[in-house]
Amino acid sequence: MAANMYRVGDYVYFENSSSNPYLVRRIEELNKTANGNVEAKVVCLFRRRDISSSLNSLADSNAREFEEESKQPGVSEQQRHQLKHRELFLSRQFESLPATHIRGKCSVTLLNETDILSQYLEKEDCFFYSLVFDPVQKTLLADQGEIRVGCKYQAEIPDRLAEGESDNRNQQKMEMKVWDPDNPLTDRQIDQFLVVARAVGTFARALDCSSSIRQPSLHMSAAAASRDITLFHAMDTLQRNGYDLAKAMSTLVPQGGPVLCRDEMEEWSASEAMLFEEALEKYGKDFNDIRQDFLPWKSLASIVQFYYMWKTTDRYIQQKRLKAAEADSKLKQTRVFSFPSPNFTKPNPNQIISVGSKPGMNGAGFQKGLTCESCHTTQSAQWYAWGPPNMQCRLCASCWIYWKKYGGLKTPTQLEGATRGTTEPHSRGHLSRPEAQSLSPYTTSANRAKLLAKNRQTFLLQTTKLTRLARRMCRDLLQPRRAARRPYAPINANAIKAECSIRLPKAAKTPLKIHPLVRLPLATIVKDLVAQAPLKPKTPRGTKTPINRNQLSQNRGLGGIMVKRAYETMAGAGVPFSANGRPLASGIRSSSQPAAKRQKLNPADAPNPVVFVATKDTRALRKALTHLEMRRAARRPNLPLKVKPTLMAVRPPVPLPAPSHPASTNEPIVLED
Repeated sequence: MAANMYRVGDYVYFENSSSNPYLVRRIEELNKTANGNVEAKVVCLFRRRDISSSLNSLADSNAREFEEESKQPGVSEQQRHQLKHRELFLSRQFESLPATHIRGKCSVTLLNETDILSQYLEKEDCFFYSLVFDPVQKTLLADQGEIRVGCKYQAEIPDRLAEGESDNRNQQKMEMKVWDPDNPLTDRQIDQFLVVARAVGTFARALDCSSSIRQPSLHMSAAAASRDITLFHAMDTLQRNGYDLAKAMSTLVPQGGPVLCRDEMEEWSASEAMLFEEALEKYGKDFNDIRQDFLPWKSLASIVQFYYMWKTTDRYIQQKRLKAAEADSKLKQTRVFSFPSPNFTKPNPNQIISVGSKPGMNGAGFQKGLTCESCHTTQSAQWYAWGPPNMQCRLCASCWIYWKKYGGLKTPTQLEGATRGTTEPHSRGHLSRPEAQSLSPYTTSANRAKLLAKNRQTFLLQTTKLTRLARRMCRDLLQPRRAARRPYAPINANAIKAECSIRLPKAAKTPLKIHPLVRLPLATIVKDLVAQAPLKPKTPRGTKTPINRNQLSQNRGLGGIMVKRAYETMAGAGVPFSANGRPLASGIRSSSQPAAKRQKLNPADAPNPVVFVATKDTRALRKALTHLEMRRAARRPNLPLKVKPTLMAVRPPVPLPAPSHPASTNEPIVLED
């Protein structure tokens, strides 16, 4: 009965998925909803599998430092692997979960230098934490509540000086004496001086305008003058004046007026105190966050001092009583029946039903003879499906419970850093990206052959006879060439189908004219493909390409880059031009040129981007082309552009008409009415 009782402060398992591991949470509150269900407000704790790889590396370095400082005994590779499953990361994130999802209790403790890590493996449901994870900032920080136990936290006490030995230490770095208990004054004289100091403080507040507004009555001013700051000032005055009452009295009331001493309780305004109470309700005693989000204009020392003064006020006592009354109205504990309970008949969706019995959700299709992915056993009372469905991995009953509680497998796998044998040369880095993403991080070498199988089914699009007929009969509506140039434009398929159904009876009487397509022999096609295939460069590795930023037209040692040429160097008709109107260089092949070896650029040795500057000849070529020729060249940029010599003739410059008015004049313009 006690095992099913859960109270505030317990660390428990929560189940949010039938296939994923349990969530480890700490119960903060137990609330009853309007429909009678119980919800638990919990603090989130994260596992290593919940954080990124970079943060895992940071946690590994922190674990190594802890082992070196605490001088931990050596552990095996399997124990080190299982210790990662026992490590959690505390957070300040809260969430509400139904209490019916609780699956048991566990123990979570703060890792101490005196602890031995191997002891956590000897206990069931035992975890530890040493770092705090921020889910928003994605950071890992050391817990501020660390217990400082060890030799490095102990004070070093120097040896006692012998009689007559001088102290050679720097006295300015030592503590300053503020009170001498062996002073010549009696206790009565000291109390009388403190009363005088309070009276001076009350008179000083009466003279101060800001204090008169905050403490309008005499009682409030006297109460403020009786605080510790006034007593500390009075005792410090006695120490500085050698416990001479006459000198101390004159120091309390100097020539300019009485000395006014105020602490943080008087310096803070009412609005700042309200902000502090709101921040304290949200963050607790995390003064760094309080200062950062609510009171950035206050120093950290001022906030801490105000907190301890605020605890002595009636406001703190009232809030404490309200919280106590609110806590009494909430649930202290709740009872959750064990899982699965006798009345629970819903089967586990990951449970594999043996062949011959009633098949379950994942029971059908599993092969015989598969071993457990964790312990590699072949016999178990119950098997559970684990990992991606296409891999058909499974776990035995004990390994399934370990997976649910600790979020991992008992033995390390090759993908988790285990030593790889010589018979398995392949690693995850040699797989393609979709295959590597589909892998589970706990895959064993026994199922390595299944990893290379396709995890997605191939598909093809096959047109129907009606669609093929509609392409020919409704060519005027479909405009296939125009649709091919604009693949993003939608096609009204319903209108084409309707028109095809109308034209189909008439077209049956007059068959379509099919133009036979003359295809080249296979040998010719293969020869053309070999000629156009790019060849690998034979340049030695590591060669640097000379780059001259000031000479854009300079040949950079690569034949594949176009070089500017003057038009005069290309004489005769039929000069090949590229689609953009620029002449083809020797490094670019045209259809009439023989096949030549082309160099493939190395991304590391690639030169600067080439800038093409238009010349008079290229601009004249653009003006000579018609609009239809320009569009045809833009649609087929791979074909050379042949221009007739008559089009390339340089047109004589057209003289500009003389301006009707002078460009500038120095005489004033007179307007006559």
